[in-house]
Amino acid sequence: MEYKDYYRILGVEKDASPEEIKRAYRRLARKHHPDVNPNDPDAERRFKEINEAHEVLRDPEKRSKYDRLGANWQSYQQAGGEPGGFDWSQWFAGRGAQGGRPPGGGQRVYTEYGDMEDLFGQGGFSDFFESIFGRGATGTRTGYRQQTRAMRGRDVEHPVEVTLEEAYHGATRILQMGDRRLEVKIPAGVDTGSRVRIAGEGEPGYDASPGDLFLKIQVLPHSRYQREGDDLRMTLPVDLYTMVLGGEVVVPTLKGQVSLRVPAGTRTGQSFRLRGQGMPVLRQPGQFGDLYVQVEPVLPTRLSEREKELFGELAAMREQ
Repeated sequence: MEYKDYYRILGVEKDASPEEIKRAYRRLARKHHPDVNPNDPDAERRFKEINEAHEVLRDPEKRSKYDRLGANWQSYQQAGGEPGGFDWSQWFAGRGAQGGRPPGGGQRVYTEYGDMEDLFGQGGFSDFFESIFGRGATGTRTGYRQQTRAMRGRDVEHPVEVTLEEAYHGATRILQMGDRRLEVKIPAGVDTGSRVRIAGEGEPGYDASPGDLFLKIQVLPHSRYQREGDDLRMTLPVDLYTMVLGGEVVVPTLKGQVSLRVPAGTRTGQSFRLRGQGMPVLRQPGQFGDLYVQVEPVLPTRLSEREKELFGELAAMREQ
């Protein structure tokens, strides 16, 4: 029976952490999934090897037994043991011994089996796996194919930061997902906490559809606007004379500049509502929130002597 080097199959070191094993498995499973390689007749074999290796190395109990077997197998090879002469029987599922000698001590007996398929039957996992861990080790009685057909790939969540301008107009991002580069579109109107679904770009399934990729959006703070749902708020400096006498001022919006009529005698902190100048409403084309503009007076500085005289006259008139 052929010894399976599961660490080599996943491309990880023998002291790899569970997280490293999981990352390696996800990368390889996506790369070698038969659905991704429809013209490669060897893809299914590689995919099955990768799943088998992950099945063992992700399970602490299976991994512990496999590591003991591996150490025993390596010692046997280093001692010059003949291929095919290793005593597999002591490692078979339910056969008792965990170390190098069979129960009861004595000399090690090496037995070579000719056709392991005749001995154990043909399942979805290799003879090596089913011999060491048993057919029920994966929680299914019908082998690899039935197990994998029922397993859709898991969804994946990926954080993405966007500016307020990108949230207004929509944006694209290039994401590096393992060995793949994806160009994804972020629709206009997203807000912090929005989840954008990219169908079929999650983890690969087992003879089933892959999961989805969800972009978790965070909209960065803006220096001018404060966002409240689909509405925006801003503070606009307005010169004192316009606040007192009235007039038009220019308001910068995310669409462009618009004019705002400021009535005479406008109070400090008064707000004006500009309809439809807020954020686009997500998934509702043509719908927009509003922009609330709070005006604050800008006091004149570096007054000339004549200006000071005039302000003095105004103050005197107000006191009468």
